[in-house]
Amino acid sequence: MAVPVFLPEDFISELGSQLNHDELNRFLEALKTNPSLSIRANPFKEIPSEKLQPVPWCSTGSYLKERPSFTLDPLFHAGGYYVQEASSMFLEQAVKHSVDINRPLKVLDLCAAPGGKSTHLLSLINQQSLLVSNEVIRSRANILCENLQKWSCPNVVVTQNDPSHFSALGGFFDLIVVDAPCSGEGLFRKEPESISQWSASNVDHCSQRQRRILADVFPSLKQNGILIYCTCTYNRKENEENLVWLAAQRDVEFITIPLQPDWGIREVTENGIRGYRFFQHLVQGEGFFISAIRKKGREPDARIKHKDPSKTDTKTVAKIKPWILNADEYAYLTNKEEITLQPNHHVQEIEWLTYHLNAVQVGTTVASVKHEKVIPAHSLALSCVLNKENITTINLTKGEALQFLRKETLTLRDLKTGYALVTYSGLGLGWVNGLGNRVNNLYPTHWRIRMK
Repeated sequence: MAVPVFLPEDFISELGSQLNHDELNRFLEALKTNPSLSIRANPFKEIPSEKLQPVPWCSTGSYLKERPSFTLDPLFHAGGYYVQEASSMFLEQAVKHSVDINRPLKVLDLCAAPGGKSTHLLSLINQQSLLVSNEVIRSRANILCENLQKWSCPNVVVTQNDPSHFSALGGFFDLIVVDAPCSGEGLFRKEPESISQWSASNVDHCSQRQRRILADVFPSLKQNGILIYCTCTYNRKENEENLVWLAAQRDVEFITIPLQPDWGIREVTENGIRGYRFFQHLVQGEGFFISAIRKKGREPDARIKHKDPSKTDTKTVAKIKPWILNADEYAYLTNKEEITLQPNHHVQEIEWLTYHLNAVQVGTTVASVKHEKVIPAHSLALSCVLNKENITTINLTKGEALQFLRKETLTLRDLKTGYALVTYSGLGLGWVNGLGNRVNNLYPTHWRIRMK
């Protein structure tokens, strides 16, 4: 879809301060071309391999030649991959060159919905790490939960909090990612309708909101911890000027991220700050800005106090453990009728976090209990902790998989009485319950496909 000819004069003027006349014309011509399409594979799940052009700065990213119907691809619903804009996958380089991903990290993705950067972070950090994935808007937090369930990792807590709520968590996080709400100039090609919503006054508003967010969250970053700040806009007020402001407020240093010449990414340095900008006429991706910043100053660290959470009775846990890989590495906790598992080494920290924050989803929900009957949860079907060797499994054809994802009735002649995992290409899609003469489709109603 070509961008309309009209672009705000103030926007073009600002770009003219960053690009010379020839480059500005090339940039404006690039806005008239179709955006690239890219996906990022889930390293915890194997999907059929297809030779695709790789995204050069992301080990699991690939460009697609044409847009398929993701809605009608069971591998998408199983969490085999995430559809993500290629430029934003540069997060991988920022993380790998600023923190030691081989050691346990406590990570916050502050503005996380719909989940692109959170799923990417889970792919990068090790399983001994903990990710807090936050979204302030409840409806968007629900979408975030769905995408994180599909990604399958138990070492994550989803919260719904304003950034100011994190100021009480002094020095807790090793790494904080702030993908700040912005004026969205970098998405003009991908979302042309956003052009009509742009204004110089909105840029000013976004800049002030971004500074408030940074000020609110900064106390929760430990000394020598890393803040990664990024936007999908070009405007200096929302990028360089915010970094200059932060450096004036706090003791920080900016980290160099090595670049390859053929990537086309521009390094920006001025007044002691350092960032990286993506222009659409230079990269195969959309507009983006990112900077990695080390916190040098120290603030009082929060003292973690906790109480013992409500653990599930041993009789119920004994029924669940055969479903779980390395089952003794997890704590099994009860919240009303639901049972969740959390990594043993994070239980106290998670309990403390949920005391201070509004937790929407904690760990992996593995089952619910009704009248002493243990019912496997949908998130367990998608999870990398599921032990398929102890589960009845039925692999579906694509047609059957789409029937299941539409929550239609399936005919499975070989299914015996009881719960069974249905899969597609080896990836879990959900559960069915055999009742002798019929099969109950247990796919979540609010997730079902409505496209025919």
